[in-house]
This record gives sequence, structure tokens and C-alpha cells, in this order.
Amino acid sequence: MTIDAPLRAAVVGAGPAGFYAADQLLAAGFEVDLIDLLPTPFGLVRSGVAPDHPKIKSVTRVYEKTAARPGFRFFGGVELGSDIARADLLERYHAVVYAVGTADDNRLGIPGEDRPGSYAATRFVAWYNGHPHACDEEFDLSARRAVVIGNGNVAVDVARMLVLEPDELALTDTADHAIDVLSASGVEEVILLGRRGPAQAAFTNPELRELGELTRADIHVDPGELELDEHSERWLEEEADATAKRNVELLREFSKRPPSGKTHRVLLRFLRSPVEVLGEGEDGPVTGLRVVRNRLQPDAQGRLRAVATDLTEDIECGLVLRSIGYRGQPVDEVPFDDRRGLIRNVGGRVCDEDERSHRGEYVVGWIKRGPTGVIGTNKKDAADTVSKIVEDAEAGHLNEPVDPSAENAEQWMRSNVPGLVTWEGWTAIDEHEKRAGEPHSRPRVKLVRLEDLLGASGSVTSRS
Repeated sequence: MTIDAPLRAAVVGAGPAGFYAADQLLAAGFEVDLIDLLPTPFGLVRSGVAPDHPKIKSVTRVYEKTAARPGFRFFGGVELGSDIARADLLERYHAVVYAVGTADDNRLGIPGEDRPGSYAATRFVAWYNGHPHACDEEFDLSARRAVVIGNGNVAVDVARMLVLEPDELALTDTADHAIDVLSASGVEEVILLGRRGPAQAAFTNPELRELGELTRADIHVDPGELELDEHSERWLEEEADATAKRNVELLREFSKRPPSGKTHRVLLRFLRSPVEVLGEGEDGPVTGLRVVRNRLQPDAQGRLRAVATDLTEDIECGLVLRSIGYRGQPVDEVPFDDRRGLIRNVGGRVCDEDERSHRGEYVVGWIKRGPTGVIGTNKKDAADTVSKIVEDAEAGHLNEPVDPSAENAEQWMRSNVPGLVTWEGWTAIDEHEKRAGEPHSRPRVKLVRLEDLLGASGSVTSRS
């Protein structure tokens, strides 16, 4: 492909996957416009990572270095499919990379799931992190016992946030509206519920270890919960990675701890699946959770699956939070696999059902591979996709935009998005929030409403 201007790429989604893709594209000689729905960058690092994990949030320093590179621009507050269209991007960029993540939660599909007091963990996490789309959510935390369904890091974060000391919360960047509610919470006991056994739990070691270091909550694991079946014993010995083996060791350590008299507790229970959220009447608030006991059984591929037995039990509780995985949403006619909840792709190249690639369209991150791995996993994932983009560029197989002008692209973006936020606008928001946090020894006080974010950025919008 012969062009007169530099190769230009649009990356849609300014979370970790988007930033890693942008950095690698810049290194390959592309100019990059990073586009996000929110006026703020960093995706789940800002609105998903638990507020009491500032070290994890410090990865944004790496992304700030990317933003400082020549050829990088940020356009925030832009909704693909509303403000701009997929076709518009293909008219202006040689490559379009979708890094939009998986925003929807998986549902349990059981009776009572929508009762008051039963929520998706995604909503809860977005609420306490100050996501603008969740700032008006309401959560009733008056119950004494909560059940968190799931055995991953998000489930652990949710459990930990429910039992943190108010003084600990007060020093974080938790949204102010959530600090007030969490500090007044009546929750004293949190049960973490896993459908498979302790050997298959998806926690990372640091996250699990933290549960045993909480200031006001004891960790409780019944030794009986850790009795492994023959399949798990064999898998743990012959196939499991170091993380799974260390998790089992930590759980066994927890099971030997005597209670220390703390006011709160976190309990871990395994081999149980919810079958009904209990409550008064058809739509009354949550009063409990009915679960079925499971056993593990190898499938045809040798993978251990949870199979229900005929044993059930009822757990009394007033709050249920499900954290059982996430799925993406279709994006403005981009080919989508409804079954998997992902953009349809082969190795990062967007494709049709027959696996025929779409010229100039690519995907990275969770919307490419599913919600797996940690933040750093997205770096290699992005490198894999960017290598395909470079390969296609060398072969002359990129998109051929009608108008690849950088100046015209910005003018077009501004004409479509009155409240457009650039990197300079985000820097103004960042400084505003940090200044607000200084008097309270907090890293920042987040602005949680779009109008406030746009005001701090210096942008003006006519949107309602």
C-alpha cells in the first residue's frame, strides 16, 4: 500500500489493553488516536481496581508515558455507535482497534435473581469506584450477612470492601457517596461461595492472602471444605500451576487459625452452586440463598466440572452479590459472537462467522479473549494483535481511508462531540481531584458526574 501520510490508527477504549496497543503501535511508527466513552482514561484501573490497592493503580504512570509520546492523542467522552460510527472511523484510519472490554455481568439464571438485595458485582464495583454511570445506584447494606458468589479476584475485592474499617476507607479514593454507605454498613459476615473446589479457585495468591490480613475481620475456612476428591488431588499434583498450589496452601493455613475475636468474619465455602435467591413473596427482598452441593467430575476433555448432587442447603442472608464472569456488548455492527460475548476474531483480526478477516479492523483485551488474566496480561495480548497489524501493513492489507488527515479527524471529532475531552482536559481533571484529596490525606476525591468532569476539564457540552 502506498500512502503519502503516516499510518494512523484509532484505538477504541482507553483501559490497559487500549494503552498497551497504543504504545506498541506508536513504537511501530503509527500515529494513534485513543478514544474512550468516558472523559477519563485508564478503564478498570480507575473504575474497577479496589480503592485500597493504590500500588496496582500506579500502573497509570506507564500509560502516562505512552500519552507523552509524539503521535498520541486522547479523545474522551466519545460514544461509538452514537457520537461516531464504525464506518466513520474506517473513513479516517488505516487501522481500527477495539479495546472496549466486557462491561456486562453473567447472570445466574435462577429464580429470585432480581429481588431487592441481589446485585451484580459489576454494579457494586462501579458504584464504589465512582463510575459516572453508577453514581446514582443504591445498595442496601443493612443486612448482617452477605453472600458473594464467585471465586475470582473481583469477588475477593467485593468481600474485602464490605468489611474494611471506615478509617481505612476514608484514606482511599473510594467515591464519597460510597464511603458514607460502606461506613454505616450493617454487614458483619461475608460468605464467599465457589461452585468448584479450593484447588480450582481463580484467586491470585496476593488477593487471597489479603483476606487473612484484614484489620477487623477474621478469615474462616472449615477444614472439611478443603478435603480434595481424587480428581482434584491428581490435578493439583500433576497439572496445576504454582498459583493454584499456593492457594490451597494458604487455605489450609487459614483453616488452622483460631478466631481472634474480631468483629467481622469472611468465610470461604466451596462446591456449592446457587439455585434460588430466597425472599418473601415473588418480589420481596432477599432473605437467603438456596444452594446445591456439587461434586467434581472429569468431562470428555479431562477438565473437572462441577456436577450437582441432590443435597441442598439454605444460607440466611440479606445481600447477594454475583461475580461469576463478564461478557461484552455488541459494538456498532462490529461482528459479534453472542454465545461467547466477544467481538468475533481470529488472533486479533476481526472476522465474519466464516473467519474471513475484515480489512483494517482488530481487537485486543477482554473483548478479544474473554475476561481472563491480570492487568499485565493485556500487554502480551496487545503485542500479539499489533504484530498482525504490522504484518498487514507490510503486506498492504490495511484499510484505505478516504481522509486520513489528523487535523481533519480532530475537527470532525469536535463537531460530533461538543464536550470532547483531550489529554490536556484529563490532566485538568486529574489535578482537580488530587487537590481535593490533599486536605484529607487521600490520593484524590473523584468527580463522579459527567457534568462535573467536563467542567473540570474545561469542556462544555450541550448534552442533557
